[in-house]
Amino acid sequence: MIIQDSFKINTNKNFEIIDITSQINNLIAIENGIISIFSKHSTSAIVVNENEKGLLNDLEFMLDNLVLDKFSYQHNRIDNNARSHLKSFLLSSSESLPIKNRKLDLGTWQSVFFIELDGPRHNRTVTLTMVGE
Repeated sequence: MIIQDSFKINTNKNFEIIDITSQINNLIAIENGIISIFSKHSTSAIVVNENEKGLLNDLEFMLDNLVLDKFSYQHNRIDNNARSHLKSFLLSSSESLPIKNRKLDLGTWQSVFFIELDGPRHNRTVTLTMVGE
């Protein structure tokens, strides 16, 4: 069986990390299988990691220091958000995860995050594709 669903996210900051684990768990419609979680935006990301404030702050610090303001990026001639696009190249627009007993089968400290890299934005779409029984 294949089931698709989606939900919207509104962000409030230029860079924002939002835990979407419970939203995903609420939409799971199969007992066991695999779920693909996909962001339909090239300046956002989907990642799995620990929901610890210091770690999440470190992620923002790391990305800001890998993709610096001091350069004149060619993409900025189009819409002045090259840094957001470049940061998204370092992350991923999707994750595929196991489902067990109608819930994400995550490790003890793992959560699923939507990462906004070019906000604030309204109606960001996360698409879920579930395959299983």
